[in-house]
Amino acid sequence: MEADDSWRARTRTKTTFCWSAVAPHLRSPLVVVTKRIADAGCHIVESRLASLGEDVVLNVLVVGSWDAVAKLESAATRLEREESLRIHTHRTQAKPNQSNLLPYLVEVVAADKPGILGQIADFFAARAIQIESLNSSRYRAMQTGAEMFQAQLTIGIPGKTHLAGLRDEFLEFCDSMNLDAILDPVKF
Repeated sequence: MEADDSWRARTRTKTTFCWSAVAPHLRSPLVVVTKRIADAGCHIVESRLASLGEDVVLNVLVVGSWDAVAKLESAATRLEREESLRIHTHRTQAKPNQSNLLPYLVEVVAADKPGILGQIADFFAARAIQIESLNSSRYRAMQTGAEMFQAQLTIGIPGKTHLAGLRDEFLEFCDSMNLDAILDPVKF
């Protein structure tokens, strides 16, 4: 926890910047975007890369001095034009320390039907539980050929939450929607 607090103290005088880049699958934006970030003198705090359809999507949280971030903002416009990327940028703030949240992993598998992900998100939102990360996909079951849905979520459960009660509510919710699911603590 001390390292996390130390990072927050150092970044208070820094500017935080969120960068999303989309490129065709054969031209991943990872190399050119990370090079521009380093060239501007900024640091990557968090990053996520995923293939979505025919595209590759890169999301990066960057921190740097005000002038380094300004340099990076202008580089984004040039990069969009020169590399044919679709880029969205905006300034943001460092995430506040939430040491009262318990990290849990949720895995769901079910026959695909519209609205599953939204209903899962609504279940957690109604209980003030944050979704920290999410990966979901649709696939065809090998044996039956049925269209399936799968999702893996990392959630932050407030420390005052009665965990056994939440687990029971979640499993009841999943039974009502015919979802196969687990809710377990994240193991580091």
